Amino acid sequence: MRIMSLDVGDRTVGVAVSDELLFTAQGVETIRRKSYKNDLGRIKELSRQFETTKYVVGLPKNMNGTVGERCEIVKVFAAKLKEDIPEAEIIFWDERLSTVAADRYLLEADISRAKRKKVIDKMAAVFILQGYLDSLR
Repeated sequence: MRIMSLDVGDRTVGVAVSDELLFTAQGVETIRRKSYKNDLGRIKELSRQFETTKYVVGLPKNMNGTVGERCEIVKVFAAKLKEDIPEAEIIFWDERLSTVAADRYLLEADISRAKRKKVIDKMAAVFILQGYLDSLR
């Protein structure tokens, strides 16, 4: 069984999946958001491809740990995912600073600004999922 993580934003959804042994997370793609129907359709395709029904969804809490408007938007997205895939197990994971960590990682790897912009959400999904996988041990 694999686990998929989602970094849900206004314009994109970063996607990562675990390996089958649940040790590591790999970036899959960045979905350009068009509509819930298209976004969820692509997630369903990836779910079939990677044979997963367990999703770790990044919850963008405020720095003081409170839940704000962004969290509610992510929860609505997750609820629509659950409607579309009733067997889905959804786990919310605190994603504070995941995008910052991903950006630093890409900067250290000397990735150009244009390329960073294309993969930052996918890398944030990797950081979210890897944090979750590490917590399982």
